[in-house]
Amino acid sequence: MGDIVGAGLLSHAPVIMFPEHIRVKENGGRDFTLATGLRHLREEVIDTVEHDTVVVLDSHWATTTETVITSHPRRAGLFTSDEMPGAINRLSYDLPGDPELADAVAEFAAKRPLWLAANDDPYLPIHYATLNLWTYLGRPETPWVSVSICQTATTEDHLRAGEVIAEAVAHLDRKVLLLASGGLSHRFRPLAELRDRMAGDPDNIVTPEARAADEQRIAWLEEGRHDRVVATMPEYRRFAPEARFGHYLMLAGALGGAECTAPGRRFSAYESGIGTGQVHVWFDRPEAGWRHGSVRR
Repeated sequence: MGDIVGAGLLSHAPVIMFPEHIRVKENGGRDFTLATGLRHLREEVIDTVEHDTVVVLDSHWATTTETVITSHPRRAGLFTSDEMPGAINRLSYDLPGDPELADAVAEFAAKRPLWLAANDDPYLPIHYATLNLWTYLGRPETPWVSVSICQTATTEDHLRAGEVIAEAVAHLDRKVLLLASGGLSHRFRPLAELRDRMAGDPDNIVTPEARAADEQRIAWLEEGRHDRVVATMPEYRRFAPEARFGHYLMLAGALGGAECTAPGRRFSAYESGIGTGQVHVWFDRPEAGWRHGSVRR
């Protein structure tokens, strides 16, 4: 029987792709922990935990009428970000896929009140929420699969999509790492302020209220209080979490939803990304496995 052997809420903030000397300069003489934290995560987790496939819940991939999972045998090419072409350009990538897992997720979804489809269109765009993390954490020939965040989905829809992913993983006897790639509160500083607010100091978060909301949720995640994060989503959405926090909610759904009590451990400080809240929190697989008692049939 397969399982999710580790999961993380991870930042893909573009600053991690800057050359180190620029990161250090922009951050007042020291590197961003968002960059150094991913290196530590690689050493302490990714390279030590046996896994067959990495599934990325990609907060930059917004779909509208369904959640989509990539089912390509392989995706390779050069990537330039349309959002920040000066910072992320001509990034070479070569990602094996896992069509069997993607098709299984879609098949399990068809049994639920859930719109989710597998897609292997060779022209389907790829996003840096996947590629930035792959650059730090990818291993040669280990499949990476991306999942979109449906922008019309409710909290329940996202949780249900996560549950379906977990069911497919178990059915196929896969060992999977699940990465929720995205930030916390996600309002940027105005353009005229950006270049003076590049440092990761949380004082650069766009408002004190957004910072407080982020820090409360980080504390809950570290305590394993996923129930509190899920229950307070209407309140948290006032601070515009990235992708309506769909990436985290899908991760939570895969680990048991509100019944999941897995505590998180930090692999970064809480840092600002030009006004947005960013952090790396990792959830190790408990000895008894994740809780799936909240699955809604």
